[in-house]
Amino acid sequence: MLQLRELSLLQFRNYNQIHFHFKEAVVGICGLNGSGKTNLLDAIYYLGFTKSYFTRNDAQNVQHGRAGMRLQGTFELNNENQNVLSILRENNKKEFSLNSEEYKKFSEHIGKLPCVMIAPDDVELIIGGSEERRKFIDTILSQIDRDYLLNLIDYNKILQQRNSLLKQTTENNYLNNDLLQVFNVQLSQKGEWIHIERTKFLQDFLLLAHEYYLRIAGKDDLVFLSYESDLQRGNMLQLLESNLQKDSFLQRTTIGTHKDDLIIKMGDCSFKNEASQGQRKSLLFALKLAEWQTLKLKKGFTPILLMDDIFEKLDERRMHNLLKWVCTEGDGQVFITDTHADRLQQQLKNLKINYQLIEL
Repeated sequence: MLQLRELSLLQFRNYNQIHFHFKEAVVGICGLNGSGKTNLLDAIYYLGFTKSYFTRNDAQNVQHGRAGMRLQGTFELNNENQNVLSILRENNKKEFSLNSEEYKKFSEHIGKLPCVMIAPDDVELIIGGSEERRKFIDTILSQIDRDYLLNLIDYNKILQQRNSLLKQTTENNYLNNDLLQVFNVQLSQKGEWIHIERTKFLQDFLLLAHEYYLRIAGKDDLVFLSYESDLQRGNMLQLLESNLQKDSFLQRTTIGTHKDDLIIKMGDCSFKNEASQGQRKSLLFALKLAEWQTLKLKKGFTPILLMDDIFEKLDERRMHNLLKWVCTEGDGQVFITDTHADRLQQQLKNLKINYQLIEL
C-alpha cells in the first residue's frame, strides 16, 4: 500500500511555508478558488514525477517574489517510509533525492511513487491534439517499464537531431546523406520498439477504458477507442526514406511514432464533435481510472489518486458511483478537492467511510 503521510511546502506557488499531516486514506481538501487546493495536489504529483503536472518550467512553481523552493514528503510504501526531497536553489539548480540519496538522473525516480491526476483541463485529452493523448500513454508506460522511458528519451533526442539536420540542409542547400541515414536507422530502431510496446499495451488498456466508460456513464453511447500509427502502414525506415521530400520542405520529421494517436469515435462520428459535456467527462474519468487500475496491476500496489474539482459536469448519480468506486472499493489513498465544503463533506459522509477534511 502507498500512502502520503506528511508533506512540507516552502515557497511553492501560493504557499510560503506549510506542513500537512495526512491521517486517512481519503482526504478531502476544501477552499475557494485561489486558496491553493490545486497547488497542494500538484506538490504531491511533483514528488512522484520530479516535475509539476501543470507547467514544464520549474521557476514558475516558485512563490511570486521569492527565489527557490523546497518540497518534502514522507510516503509509506509496504510499511516502509520513503522520504522524498526536492529543492530548487536560488540559481535554479534542482536537486531531487529519495531516502537521502540524490538522483543523478531524475528519470530514475519515475514509477517509484506513482500517482494519477484528474484535473479540469484534462478534457484536452479528449478534445485536444494528438500530443495530449501520446503524453498520456507515455506517462503510464514510463511508470511501468523503465526501458520504455529510456527508449522514448532516446527517440526524442534522435528526432531533434534529425530535425536540426533538415533545417541545416535548407539553410546550407546541402544534405549530408550519410548522417541522415544514421539518424534514419537509429530513429527507426527506437520507433519500431516503441510502436510494438504501445500496441501490446493498448490492446488491453483500451478495452478496460471502454468497460469503465460503461460503468460511469451507465450506457454504451457507441463509444469506440483505437490506436492509430504511421507504422501500421509499413516499416518506419522505408516510411522515412519515402517521406524525405516532404520532410525537407517542412524542415521536420512528419512521420513516425511521435505522430501516433488514440482515435475516439461515437458511432461513425468523431467523439469530441458529438459528445456532450457529461459524456466527455465520463470518458476522461474512464481513461484516468483505467490508468489507475493498470498501474495498480503492474506495480503491485495502488497509486495515489489526485482528483481536482471533479464535481463539475457530472450529475449526482454518476458522482456518487465514482466516489464509491475509488474511495470504498480501492485500497489506495485518494485526495479530492472542492470549492464547497458542505457538498464534499456530504458526499464523503454518504460513503460511510473514515476521511480527513482539510479547509484552506
